Amino acid sequence: MITSLNDFQHPFFIGIAGSGMSAIAQNLKGIGKDVSGSDRFFKAEEPNDTKEKLEAEGILCFPQNGEGITAATDLVVVSAAVEDTVVEVQKAKQLNIPVIKRSELLAMIAASKKTIAVGGTSGKSTTSAMLFDILEFAGFQPSIISGAGLVSIIKKGKIGNAKVGAGEWLVIEADESDGSIVQYRPEIGLLLNVEKDHKEMDVLMEVFGIFKSNSRTFIVNQTNSHARLLSQNINQDFSLSSDIPAGYIAGSFTQNGLKISFTINDFEFSLELVGRHNMENALAATTVANQLGIDLATC
Repeated sequence: MITSLNDFQHPFFIGIAGSGMSAIAQNLKGIGKDVSGSDRFFKAEEPNDTKEKLEAEGILCFPQNGEGITAATDLVVVSAAVEDTVVEVQKAKQLNIPVIKRSELLAMIAASKKTIAVGGTSGKSTTSAMLFDILEFAGFQPSIISGAGLVSIIKKGKIGNAKVGAGEWLVIEADESDGSIVQYRPEIGLLLNVEKDHKEMDVLMEVFGIFKSNSRTFIVNQTNSHARLLSQNINQDFSLSSDIPAGYIAGSFTQNGLKISFTINDFEFSLELVGRHNMENALAATTVANQLGIDLATC
């Protein structure tokens, strides 16, 4: 039975080219696991950028025909989209190799670090990236598992959706669409917003309520009427309006071409991005970082 990262050494990922799967695969390789995987997009003699970058990290890649699963494989990881009828799942069962969902494995990884879980209907990838970059700049040497590539990591020739740092903090995206968000018990849970998307509102509120109860510290967007209902402490929350109280308030928004400027608690910020939504993402990331002791100037 697999209950922690110590219970396996040779994991195999079915569908490893997917953004969520490749991120976890890279994380495990970064902590010393012997990782391999397959994908239906891996074809002989056909170039594949993801495959090339995974193999550059030392991750063996195979076509999705079962040949990559051997007697040495001690764990098979699948996404929610992989069905039991897939030939590799059948082979794993024949060899009595444990098969677990990606979300279960991510929960184990999160349990091994001081984790910041970023949740909400929208903005998770951008906010996670901003927070990671702040922590990196501040010398925290953080890790990240993201659903999208970070420019700062892509520029180094990587896929960009994962990095293993030497520090104690890990930033992850917490997905509510498949319910996996309730499996995490983060040091800090961040709730950006709650809007009807993958589930009905009553179900979403219940899911995010569990997310709150599982988080040691819970930070919410007071500007969002649904997220506000789950506030743990208004002084550690954030707001986009001086009319809505919170510990961190953004204002004075201006956009000049492809650059935005704004303030957080009267401290001036600027970004080479567009839209108020990116001010909101930066505000969320800054709120978390400042509570970790990183001053607003560094943020």
